[in-house]
This record gives sequence, C-alpha cells and structure tokens, in this order.
Amino acid sequence: MLAAIATKGDIIIKNCITKHLESITAKIIEVGGNVEDNIDSIRVWCNKRPNKATIKTLPYPGFPTDLQPQMGVVLSLSNGNSMIHESIWDSRFQYTDELNKMGAKITAQGKSAFFEGVKKLTGAPVYSSDLRAGAALVIAGTAADGITEIYNLEHIDRGYENIEDKFRKLGAKIERVTE
Repeated sequence: MLAAIATKGDIIIKNCITKHLESITAKIIEVGGNVEDNIDSIRVWCNKRPNKATIKTLPYPGFPTDLQPQMGVVLSLSNGNSMIHESIWDSRFQYTDELNKMGAKITAQGKSAFFEGVKKLTGAPVYSSDLRAGAALVIAGTAADGITEIYNLEHIDRGYENIEDKFRKLGAKIERVTE
C-alpha cells in the first residue's frame, strides 16, 4: 500500500480484512493517497506527491511499528516537513541513513525522526539492517531515479519470499543479482 503512494502507483490487494488496515489507510488518506475499501479487497492509488504527516507508532489498532520504515519512504518524498515518533522499539531508525544516501533529508534523534520532503530520491548502494528497513529500501529503490543496489538481502528474504517477483508483477524494474 505504501509502495503505491511512494511510486504514484495504483494497486488492488485482494483477500484482506480491510478493518485491520484502518490505521494505515487513515494515514494514506492524510498524505493525499486514495483508498477504495471493498468487502475483502482494497485499492490504493496516488497520482501526486504525498503531503506531510505526523506519525506515532502504537500497538494495534494504532499505526504499526512494522510499517514505520515504509512510511518513512513516503514522508521522505512528501511536500513539507514530517515527523515519526517511534513509541515501541529503540533503534528503529537505522534505515534513515540509507535513505539519506539516496537524497532524502532525514534527521533521527532518539525515538523520533524528522523528514524534510524531497522531490525525488536517487539510486545508490544501500544496506538493509533488518527486515522492515529492507522492505523500505525496496520501495525507495522502486521510487528512485537511477539504479539502487540493496545489500544484506538475507534480512529481506527472512520475511518476504520472492519480493522481487512481487514487485516486478506490479511494474517495478527489479532483479536479484548474485555475486
């Protein structure tokens, strides 16, 4: 869902419990995305630069900490200054250094990160520090101009089977290269 917002895409997710996604869809709408909720599917699309937002992670039904890095990519590309406050885990902002390598303007301090939105990200070599950061970097690489090389794929593979195939089916130019 957040990949659709970051890339100005349009997706449909089938066979889901849309009620469980309300905290995410509320933030997607806040940043200017569109959500069409059907009984067991959800369509998410965006055709403009996202708006700024303030996010605070909370236990369910609040905004999930597991999606905080992916939302960080969206806020990196937003029109304005945004903030994420991580109320659940320490050291959840390691991905911000990697996004900054791609041209993002993020300052992480303690349990908060401040995002000065940029118009675009640029491909760069980046390192996945954990599963969620890896997913965020895949989204960032898909949204970026140029080539993004992501290292430490074992973190991504631990939670996302064949992620490159799934993104390719959505139209991303992505391939796995083994050295």
